[in-house]
Amino acid sequence: MRIAKRLGTVIGGLAMAATAALALPGNANAWVVWGGGVRVGIGVPGVVVAPPPVYYPPPRVYVAPPPVAYVPPPAYYGPPARVWIPPHWRGGYYVPGHWS
Repeated sequence: MRIAKRLGTVIGGLAMAATAALALPGNANAWVVWGGGVRVGIGVPGVVVAPPPVYYPPPRVYVAPPPVAYVPPPAYYGPPARVWIPPHWRGGYYVPGHWS
């Protein structure tokens, strides 16, 4: 029982050390990792097959129409002001004060 416990501890420690070694930052060359870890001979990167580039004409420039001159709305003029006419005599008749 003791030997199995120690063996499990040693294997667990080695697994943790291996995990830590793999987690260290290193060369970010995916070709080496995906190619089995060893590069022998000449490495040829993958070929990307894509349609040829298409060149579209530039968009048309929008030209805004010239600004329209501001024409204010017609002015509203209220009714003409009425004038108070004081009482007076017209001919032989008395005219009391009134608004025109």
